[in-house]
Amino acid sequence: QVHLVESGGGSVQAGGSLRLSCATSGYRYSTNCMGWFRQTPGKEREGVAGISHDGYYTYLDDSVKRRFIISQDKKMLYLQMTRLKAEDTAMYFCAAATAGCNGDRWRSAGDFVYWGQGTQVSVSS
Repeated sequence: QVHLVESGGGSVQAGGSLRLSCATSGYRYSTNCMGWFRQTPGKEREGVAGISHDGYYTYLDDSVKRRFIISQDKKMLYLQMTRLKAEDTAMYFCAAATAGCNGDRWRSAGDFVYWGQGTQVSVSS
């Protein structure tokens, strides 16, 4: 059984930094895409960052480029967030797919099968 567990969320002031972590277990699709999504009340879940199984390819939404970095290490997935803005406030989820990050799959929530429970990030301006 696959489990994804996020941690590292919290409340920070604008300009601050947070590092989200996602511990994975039971995930055997080591050749596939993993990613971070975020969601605010009343809005659809949106892709923030994706990473290929080998970590060679990373993908970032334009809204977080030059501020966020996605990385992975064995069974851990990370999202380093810097220069946080109020608009980054959301529930953040890590997710794992059963296919590669081809094209825009990394940002398509429907292409991800496994999800964590989420961790809240709140940025005050």
